[in-house]
Amino acid sequence: MAASCWRPGVDPAILRLRAELLARIRAFFATRGVLEVDTPALSVAAIGDPHLASFATVYSGPGSRYGRTLYLHTSPEFPMKRLLAAGSGCIYQIARVFRDGEAGRLHNPEFTLLEWYRVGFDHRRLMDEVTELATELLGGRVSLAEPERLSYRAAFQHHLDLDPHRATVAELAVCAERFGVPIPPGMPADETDPWLDLLLTHRIEPRLGVGRLTFLYDYPASQAALARLRPGDPPVGERFELYLDGIELANGFHELGDAGEQRRRFEAENAARRARGLPEMPLDEHLLAALAAGLPDCAGVALGFDRLAMLAAGKQSLAEVLTFPFERA
Repeated sequence: MAASCWRPGVDPAILRLRAELLARIRAFFATRGVLEVDTPALSVAAIGDPHLASFATVYSGPGSRYGRTLYLHTSPEFPMKRLLAAGSGCIYQIARVFRDGEAGRLHNPEFTLLEWYRVGFDHRRLMDEVTELATELLGGRVSLAEPERLSYRAAFQHHLDLDPHRATVAELAVCAERFGVPIPPGMPADETDPWLDLLLTHRIEPRLGVGRLTFLYDYPASQAALARLRPGDPPVGERFELYLDGIELANGFHELGDAGEQRRRFEAENAARRARGLPEMPLDEHLLAALAAGLPDCAGVALGFDRLAMLAAGKQSLAEVLTFPFERA
């Protein structure tokens, strides 16, 4: 097996395309005065999101951290926010990130993430810049019409004729059955978010971004993650996701700067992990201290570079644009 898998999974044309895209990304940010940074891939803390799994390793060298568990980051977000709090100004990073349990047509356990933060931007202004970058990188290869902006509520109302902010679990379950969505075992009877995610991934996402960029924005407050909440009836998270041809490309936020609220959300994530029988993750106290010191008003976004390269190349899977996909690593 090893004798047949030593070769890369792509031809030189894909290598040149990836290099071209990376060069154009750097040129894009250079003209806007956004600084490229580099942060550690290992941390004593880890993401607590129950939907993500971190790779863990144990440090065995000299020093005070001997024998301590370290985690490979799923995103460079936390150390980048520490830089922002320290006065870095607008920054971006092209990082290798790692997520356990993710492999398939659109997933690889190790992948490349483009992440950037714009001081003084909110999520709407950042959507404008994401549009500019995506059009710059894909416009010559993909025919893009005028971008679409669709609220989370409007998407559910249009495609499923229900209000995601008001629907009950029973109503969401009936909707799933009506559209023939396969219901996994163990779906909760008292949480709407898993049902909303199920309907979103099976019935709405495949219809987003058909021939044009589509931004889904204003997520339920329970799905705000690291985003600010905007008061209203109901309150919503100032968050967006970008889709093209049914594929999620980016996830962005008007960033939460309240250290106390962020700690509460981290603790709630660990409570959710306990309820699901998952191990708790250590909180990033460095990030919380940075937020307490003062994060500037900013918006940030993470864009999957490999998915972008896949679309630019007209391919159907990440394995076709990764130099050495997971099976060949």
